[in-house]
Amino acid sequence: MTDFEKIYTENSDFIFKYLLKLCNNVSLAEELTQETFFRAYMNFNNLRDKNKVSVWLCQIAKNTYFAWYNEHKNQNVLSDDDEIKDEFDIEKFFEKKEITEKAFACLHELEEPYKEVFMLSVFGQLSLTDISKLFGKSESWARVTFYRAKQKLSERMR
Repeated sequence: MTDFEKIYTENSDFIFKYLLKLCNNVSLAEELTQETFFRAYMNFNNLRDKNKVSVWLCQIAKNTYFAWYNEHKNQNVLSDDDEIKDEFDIEKFFEKKEITEKAFACLHELEEPYKEVFMLSVFGQLSLTDISKLFGKSESWARVTFYRAKQKLSERMR
């Protein structure tokens, strides 16, 4: 088994779940997971720190998702669990879609490491302890960074 095959085996489920949280669509998450690992394979020689491969893959996954999102943001893409029953639901759907787009735009504008820590915690469902280990920092650093990311995101959403 090659190094990359091992990386794929150990991280594919995590990356899929991370992307599923971002897009809320199983088939899209599967497609984006494959695209993420394709991009990772093409840039495998650029991986500097083999101990931070999951952070590297999350960054690629996030960029893959945002590339897809920017390409399709003007299309009305429904998630697997969206059901539109009447006019009232349609209004709620578009309000939710507008807020979600605004939140993603504001999140995309956050500087690193705030953006990465926030996404790993919220979308990747990693604990702050795990995030601190990924970055090689203290747990208090992860907590402060996450707190500041939430503050910055709230300010931008206003």
